[in-house]
This record gives sequence, structure tokens and C-alpha cells, in this order.
Amino acid sequence: MHRLRKVRVSPLVAIAVALAVVTACGRDAPSPAPAASPPGGKASAATGAAVLKVCNWSDYIGKDTLREFEATADIRVDYCTYANNDALLARLKAAPGAYDVVFPTAHPYARDLVAEGALATLDKSLLPNLDHLDPAIMAELAEIDPGNAHLVPYMWGTTGLGVNVDQVRAALGPQAPLDSWGLLFDPTNAARLSRCGIGIIESDTDAFPPALMWKGLDARDDSERANDAVRAVYAAIRPHIRKIANGDELIEGLAGGEFCVVLTYSGDVSQARARAEEQSVQRGRKAPEIRYVIPREGAVRWIDVIAIPKGAPSPAAAHRFVDYLMTPAVIASISDEVAYANANRDAPSLMQPSIAKDPGIYPPPAVQAKLVGSGTPDAAQAQARRRAWDAIVYGSL
Repeated sequence: MHRLRKVRVSPLVAIAVALAVVTACGRDAPSPAPAASPPGGKASAATGAAVLKVCNWSDYIGKDTLREFEATADIRVDYCTYANNDALLARLKAAPGAYDVVFPTAHPYARDLVAEGALATLDKSLLPNLDHLDPAIMAELAEIDPGNAHLVPYMWGTTGLGVNVDQVRAALGPQAPLDSWGLLFDPTNAARLSRCGIGIIESDTDAFPPALMWKGLDARDDSERANDAVRAVYAAIRPHIRKIANGDELIEGLAGGEFCVVLTYSGDVSQARARAEEQSVQRGRKAPEIRYVIPREGAVRWIDVIAIPKGAPSPAAAHRFVDYLMTPAVIASISDEVAYANANRDAPSLMQPSIAKDPGIYPPPAVQAKLVGSGTPDAAQAQARRRAWDAIVYGSL
């Protein structure tokens, strides 16, 4: 994400989390709704206002977004967060009809929800702000959602390298190139960087394509042969990886100096840089140069989407919220907060230049030409890749 955007947990753990009565409130979220909500969740018995149940990634919305929507629409938002896509899917299965708006990642999660008929068909007459969306991104989503009938793009980003430039230069020398996957996957580099710390996002979806790109292979190859190639790449550097961790840990570690190179998401590196700058001001020190790198071999672009589950208790309010999020000024303020690119072509001019003009967030055309979409493994291929990833994570190579 997204923060913790594609981290995978075991299905049993995800289901246990979903079944637990936990509604982790976002930092700008109103207090959770009482356990005894009005029938269907459509209105608050106390206030008479409509209630909208929204579930999103943590730290993935503007600090004022929900309050301003509530004031504008006279709709109370009951906001919860989840750690990863698997936890969201488990919640949707455990409590069908409980949520109005959710934010899955397009590949493969939203794709599968569309194929399973788990999402409501959008009433586009209630979504006039669709006109602001990037036609190229809409066309890409149409490949998994014909006619863009169920999905609206929210944020997009890439998976690349977060680099503490000073630490890496000290380890590898002042002339060491930073713009290649070889910075991480070359065993000689990895051995020398182990002293300042290598971190890898705990996600097979995001960790496999970079290794394939480093070997000059198709990043979207989900075959067993590709899995073997990835295992070999990681086997060569596994002793030098300090931690395979979730997004929060990598952000904190990169900001705090525990890691000098991390494989993670574009916005997470931007957040780590901001956090490091804040910490440096507090300590009266010079801030480290933390840089996000899209390697010259290419990178994966992912898209997180907005969807209304089938059977949502408040579909009219859900459409109003989705349309509100597509308002250029609103989505611009969210991107400013979370440091991810949005799919609204009219929003960048309203955003902070530090975000809208950051090439790590909005890559220039020449770099975008090297970005590829996520692969679309079938169930058997996904299971095989996860087995290979477990072998990498737990050292059984």
C-alpha cells in the first residue's frame, strides 16, 4: 500500500483477525460505531444520520478527509482498518454485507472479487467525478473489470528500493551505482551492505518480480521455472538480509538507521524520509538523504482500488463517498498526506509540488515505460509461489 499494502499472512491468522471484534481506528477516524448498530447500518439511532462502514489500509487517507465528508454529506463514517489484503478478504467472507466501501489491491485481489461476483455494480450516474480519472489507468483496470463496472482507482505506486545514500556510499564507495536491482541482488554488494542493514518487504507478490528483472527475465512469469530462479537469487543474498518485514517496520527502520537498503513501496520510502527529517530536527542533527529508486531494469506498478461489496448496507451513501474521494481537491489532499500517486488527472496541479513533482511518486514518461503491471497467477501458481517464498523467508533454501 500502502502501508503494509501487500503483506501476506496465513489464511488462518487472517480469519482469526477478521473474526475478532477489532475495529482499529485510523488516525483521523471518528470513534468506531457502537457494537449495537442500527439495523442494516443505514442510520444512527442516536443522531438519525446515515452511517457508512468504510474499511481501508492503515495510514491511507487524509487527516481531514472523513471529517470533511461527514460535514458535507451528513453521513457518519464508521471507519476501520486492516493490515493486508488477506485480512480484508477474510473479513468480507466472515461478515458478508457488513461493509460499504473497501480498498483492495487490483492484482490479484480485486480481480478475484470481480470474478467471484463479490462486488456491487457501480451506478455511474451517481459518480460524476469519474470524468476526472486517467483513461490509461481505467483501461488497465478494464482488463480485470470489463467496462470498469466495479472498480475505481484510488492510489498507485511502484515497488523499488529505499536507500540511505550516505550509508550505502560508505559501504560500497562513493561511485557505487544506486539505480540497479544489482544494488540489492548482487551478492558482493549484499555482503557489504549487511553491516548497515538490508530489509525486504514480506510479500511474494512484490519480492518476486524484482529478482526476475535482475536476471533479465519476465517479471510477470509465474511458472515454477521462474520460482526456481527467484529462489536462487535470494539464496545468494539471504545470509545478508537483516529482516524480511512488514511495511511499518521497514519505514521505521529506514528512518531510524536500522536499514540502509530496503525493497518496498514508493510511498513508504517517502514517509520514511519525512519521518527521518522530523527525528533529525528533534535531535538537532542533519537529516540523512533517503532516496527512492526505481531501478533501470524496471519495476512493478500496482494499483489500489475502491469498491462497494455486494450487499453493502448503505449503497447510496457508498456511492456518495466514492464520488467524494474522486473530487480532484479531495484526492489531492490525500496524496499529499500519504505520498502516493492518485489516478485523478486533474489532481496534481492541486497537490504539494514536493509530491506532484517527485519522480519517485510520479515517474517521468521514460521511466513509466519500464513499469509493468502485476502478474495474474492462477490459484495453483499462486500457491506454488507462496511455497517458494516461505522457503526464502524461513531459510529452507
